This record gives sequence, structure tokens and C-alpha cells, in this order.
Amino acid sequence: MSASTVITYETSDDGVTLRAALSGELDLAYADEVRDDLTAAALASAYRLLRIDVSDVTMIDSYALGALVSVRNAAVGAGVAVTLVNPSPPVLKAIQVTGLAEVFGLPPLD
Repeated sequence: MSASTVITYETSDDGVTLRAALSGELDLAYADEVRDDLTAAALASAYRLLRIDVSDVTMIDSYALGALVSVRNAAVGAGVAVTLVNPSPPVLKAIQVTGLAEVFGLPPLD
């Protein structure tokens, strides 16, 4: 993982939720690593919900959005729900403009 994109994990006491936090820039250069890391965490976990905090993501491109969709699809296939929480303005706008808000549990574009 590069210095510009970081993933941290925190387990919850509820035994159901795995929390991940992304920070930095999510773009073509790091999207594959982020996708692979988050997918592996979701599939290796006994948790049933992966909550990805994107409040510290400063930029996201379409390739990185595709990577997050891929994480969601792989996780759902294994019985793990995925939601994005606390979206930064650039993430929220990208998710809403692409019509992916509902997929990630975010409000739709007004």
C-alpha cells in the first residue's frame, strides 16, 4: 500500500461488524491493492458486515469506484454486507453521480 492510500481495520464488540477506514487518494494507481485488501478482509472474516469509512478519502476516480463495487460484490457473494459510511464530499458526489448510492447505503443525489 502506498503512503498516499491507507486502510486501517477495527473489529467491533458486536461480533458482526468489521470496520475499515480508507484515507488518501483512491485512483488507478492504488485501486487494485485496495480492492484486493478489502476483499481478502471481508472473505477471511467471521463478520457479516463490512463498514468502510471514507471520510478521509480526498479523491476517488472511476477505477477506484469500480474496485469498491468489486469488493461489495465479492463480499455479498460470501454473505457479508458492505456499506460506505461518512463519505467525504468527493466520495459522496462520485457515488451519487454514478447512481451507486443505494448500493452502498448512501443517500441518492437530490
